[in-house]
Amino acid sequence: MTDFSTELLSSDRRSNWVRLRTIILVRWIAIFGQVAALLVSQFAFGLEIEYGLCYLAVGVSVIGNLIAIFVFPENKLLSQPENMFMILFDILQLGFLLFLTGGLNNPFSFLVVGPVIVSALVLSVRSSLVVASLAIVMVTLLLNFYMPLRTEEFFILRIPNVFLYGNWCAIVIAILFSSLYSRRVVTEMSSMADALAATQMALAREQKLTDLGGVVAAAAHELGTPLATIKLTSSELMEELDGQPELREDAALIREQADRCRDILRSMGRAGKDDLHMRRAPLSTVVEEAAEPHMERGKAIYFEHLDLIDGPEIPRQPEIVHGLRNLIQNAVDFAHSTVWVETEWDEERVFVRIMDDGEGFPPHLIGRIGDPFIRRRRSEPEKTARPGYEGMGLGLFIAKTLLERSGAELSFANGTREEQHHAEDGLGAIVEVVWPASNFAPAATTEPLGQNPRHEA
Repeated sequence: MTDFSTELLSSDRRSNWVRLRTIILVRWIAIFGQVAALLVSQFAFGLEIEYGLCYLAVGVSVIGNLIAIFVFPENKLLSQPENMFMILFDILQLGFLLFLTGGLNNPFSFLVVGPVIVSALVLSVRSSLVVASLAIVMVTLLLNFYMPLRTEEFFILRIPNVFLYGNWCAIVIAILFSSLYSRRVVTEMSSMADALAATQMALAREQKLTDLGGVVAAAAHELGTPLATIKLTSSELMEELDGQPELREDAALIREQADRCRDILRSMGRAGKDDLHMRRAPLSTVVEEAAEPHMERGKAIYFEHLDLIDGPEIPRQPEIVHGLRNLIQNAVDFAHSTVWVETEWDEERVFVRIMDDGEGFPPHLIGRIGDPFIRRRRSEPEKTARPGYEGMGLGLFIAKTLLERSGAELSFANGTREEQHHAEDGLGAIVEVVWPASNFAPAATTEPLGQNPRHEA
């Protein structure tokens, strides 16, 4: 995948996915809630607070929303700095209201956690840390700096210090825990969505190549007869034009160009015509087709068919070919010199094992193989051996996803002593792909293939 595609799929860009309309709607809900709380405290409970300043703080939010509605287009997407400033404004506005209404004595002080969770969901790590730090500092200041809540008789409503500091601890813990949890969840969701998008791109590319190969093969097949006719006719003209050298050279040129067209079409259509027969192929043929792009990369690839026959016929699906190709590519990338590809089958299951003589999978990552965007620090020997490689686990994720879509189960392991008969220096990574044999049973069809048309020369 190119750097541009990776950038498009990067989770750092998800802050651009938040619409201004969404922020405005959430802020309207907060405004109505704040107004309702002020009205209840004023007319139902008769609390003595600075209502003028409180309504002024709410009015600032109203003005901000109105400006956003009339100045910016309805479908505007917020950039990361704009998102951060919006959230900081909401935190400061809420902090000012809490300052006017009793600080942490106010039961609504826990609402400070809301904007922090939103920041963890849509902002980068640095911006989220800024928002969370501001929230913690503001809550800490509200411990001692606030205007007290008073009743109509001017009695101060204040909870005991033990509960006050308990509220502070609860809010701080909620900020930290909710931020980390939200960040972790949204990162995994974003990584999975990005990896699935990459999988769809890879599958679409493989499908296009497969379709193109079928079209070219069909064209090569259909054009064979007219090209043979042109060649035959030009050969007869050459015999009749022995006494006219110039015309004979033209006829020879026609025959040479016909041969050239035949060779080009034959090389382009070597996969065969995309008819009902060529949609299925022996297991060994599909496996070797998947490995073909990596045969000349300086590593030896050996195929071993344990039942000494080509194996059952399986669909030549893009998911299977591309998935096996990614697994073989990974083995070639990490092998010292040799890769083995074994196929085996019985009445119930079909097996493909891909092994190499490399260092094997890192033991602490075996349980996570197949997850997208796994990063680990590479050692200096690895950087020297593979300077252009940036492993994120995306290739294995794509292979695992595509093969599981075809009904396979994958297992990843490192070689054991019993399995080291292949290599003198030991066996590295082992990937086993297992399909139920019933998945490859040919579908019943009542449509005959028909007869091949006869072409008259």
